[in-house]
Amino acid sequence: MTAGERSDDARVRVGQAAEMLGVSVETLRRWEQEGRLRMDRSEGGQRLVPIGEITRLLTERRRVAGDRPIVAQSARNRFAGIVTRIEKDRVAAVVEVLAGPHRLVSLMTAEAVEELGLVVGQEAVCVVKATNVIVEVPSGREGRG
Repeated sequence: MTAGERSDDARVRVGQAAEMLGVSVETLRRWEQEGRLRMDRSEGGQRLVPIGEITRLLTERRRVAGDRPIVAQSARNRFAGIVTRIEKDRVAAVVEVLAGPHRLVSLMTAEAVEELGLVVGQEAVCVVKATNVIVEVPSGREGRG
């Protein structure tokens, strides 16, 4: 996926999907035949897997396997998903995560992206601590024209 591509209709090649899910390409083809996984075809006939299908399968896997243990956490709004876009310059980064029907976008430092080792297709958990940010301008300040 390119840096500016939207995740709404994002699809990945079957090999990439297999890598994200930790299974073989043959397993994905079998799942498609069994109706467990929907694949699209490119104009050239190449198999493409919608990111939403990958998210769905990972969610099913997490339900069966149970949650991974967290040592301590105060936040309650946790969204497990897949990194679908990273736009990064020398200082800042935009990271988009598709978590089921939710698209979460995080603004962070480029250094944080490197420290976390974030890459498109990786599993990630977004923790939402605040729901809004209000910007105010103090009185007595003249507007700039």
